[in-house]
Amino acid sequence: MKLKTALALAVTLLAGMANAEKIALVNGTLINPATSQIVQDATIIIKGDKITSAGAAKAFSPPKDARIIDCQGKFILPGYIDTHVHFFQSGDLFTRPDVVDLTKVRPYADEVAWIKKNLPDTFVRHLRSGITSVVDVGGPFWNFEVRKIANATAKAPRVAVAGPLISSVSRPQLDLGDPPIVKIDNTEQAREFVRKLAAQNPDLVKIWYIVDKDHPVDSFRTIVRATIEESHARKIRVAVHATELETARAAVEEGADVLVHSVTDKPVDDAFVKLLNDRRIILCPTLVVFERYGRTFASRLNLTPEEKAWGNPDVIATLDVTKLPADQLPERIKTALADPNATLERIKKVYDVALKNLKTLEDAGVTIAAGTDAGNIGTIHGPALFREFQLMKEAGLTPMQILRCATANAAKLFGGETGAHIGKIENGCFADLLILRSNPLNDIAHASDIDAVIKNSVVYPADSILH
Repeated sequence: MKLKTALALAVTLLAGMANAEKIALVNGTLINPATSQIVQDATIIIKGDKITSAGAAKAFSPPKDARIIDCQGKFILPGYIDTHVHFFQSGDLFTRPDVVDLTKVRPYADEVAWIKKNLPDTFVRHLRSGITSVVDVGGPFWNFEVRKIANATAKAPRVAVAGPLISSVSRPQLDLGDPPIVKIDNTEQAREFVRKLAAQNPDLVKIWYIVDKDHPVDSFRTIVRATIEESHARKIRVAVHATELETARAAVEEGADVLVHSVTDKPVDDAFVKLLNDRRIILCPTLVVFERYGRTFASRLNLTPEEKAWGNPDVIATLDVTKLPADQLPERIKTALADPNATLERIKKVYDVALKNLKTLEDAGVTIAAGTDAGNIGTIHGPALFREFQLMKEAGLTPMQILRCATANAAKLFGGETGAHIGKIENGCFADLLILRSNPLNDIAHASDIDAVIKNSVVYPADSILH
């Protein structure tokens, strides 16, 4: 997956052109979720790839040589950030053979080849959804090449990545020689693997803390501790997949920086909430992913209009399980099709817990960062974020809170020097902005009413991005 010289040259020239231009956004309403600031009749000045001024128009005038973009009646926000995606997964029905084995219909090697070939398209679909930055929280070592390509491509989000997941369980079905999930059996293996990851300069190290009857919480805890100690010694933050309350508690007690899913097994308690606040943990709820496997398998998929319009049509076409050969149906899909209502009831029970927990944590001041787990079966790269917004609204979050989760809070999870300069509309921040046609503070559904996306100071009319 090597960058072609011509592509690199084109990107360099484009970046140079952008850096030479001054842009003034005028007459719009500025919404800065980082501070809950709303400024009507605002002016935002962009020079090079940065915002140089932002505020009320009466405070300053655009430079005479600036390109003027009239935002009358429109709303200007920071670009959205999806803090939980997986580029090694497409979102289609064949992307997790460890969950449902359909390799006789489509070999997994073919699936991965398709994913790599279509990365530019995947990048663009994030951009069309107003997502100017993403965090890939785990994949094969070729994830680091994905980051390199994305960050050298104009029409792509900024990308932070973790490498292979350090796991308590193995997933051999995903191993084509560069596995996305690596089972670690002892603390020295954990330390050695972190050292191997550190050579690639990861933005995060990810632990897949899977707990079941064969893998109790304490059986993997020393490995979690060793992984975190080794990572922190190298100033690398650690994100942990832990969906049970006691697993999440153990991960945070051992020093985790980020929890990448909601707690779904029981209500969070006061001690857990205090622990998260005391340790300044960032939690990414990934609400949408909890419904999409079951709904896909039960043929009850609820894609949003945004997903249907901006999701990859080839991916979406695979998600109709009724078109699979009857003799190739895995047992899990057969069971879901036989009793769809049972599947939907299980999903409802997950949300009964997860949505209440999200509201509890938000009300308590825990930092919540929006993320989707895009790439998993039925969770569409890019526009799945708007289903996440719907579910956050159902949990009781206000539009401003949801927007903060997807901008300023998400930037904290992105981290590093880039994270310090995205997610806000302030002097010195990257010019990654959205222009909306309608006010998302009136209804979070308006968050997808995108007129234009500005990434790294390049202005893309929304309707032109996929064409």
